[in-house]
Amino acid sequence: MVHQSVLPEGWPRPKGYSQGIIARGRTVFVAGQIGWNSMEEFESDDFAEQAAMAFRNIVAILNAAGGKPEHITRLTWYVVDKQEYLASLAGVGAAYREAFGQHYPVMAVVEVVSLMEDRARIEIEATAVIPD
Repeated sequence: MVHQSVLPEGWPRPKGYSQGIIARGRTVFVAGQIGWNSMEEFESDDFAEQAAMAFRNIVAILNAAGGKPEHITRLTWYVVDKQEYLASLAGVGAAYREAFGQHYPVMAVVEVVSLMEDRARIEIEATAVIPD
C-alpha cells in the first residue's frame, strides 16, 4: 500500500475525501492549477469543465514527475463562488473520478474573492508522495 488513510475510531467515514493520510516517499508539490489548457487558454467558463481541466493539469504534472493520481495526498481547492461549486457537484464528481479514480486524499475547499486569472472559477493545489 502506497498510502494509508487515517480515521479516528468512532468517526464516520467522510464522502469524497480522507480525514488523514500516512505516506512515505518523494514529495511533489503541484502549484495551483486552473481550468485552462497547456497553452494557458480557457476552453470553457463552466465550473465543472474548468475543474476537469484543472484535474487533467494536475495529472499531467504528476506524470512528468513520475507519479500517478493515486499518489496524491492533499488537494486544496479555491473557488470564487461557493454556490456555483455546490451546484456543479455532480459534474465535478464525475470529472474527479475520471481523472483520479476512487482515490480520495485529504482536501479543503475555500471560497475566495477572486483568482489571479479573471476567467478562472477554480484553482487547485496538490501534494503527492511518490513511493521510493
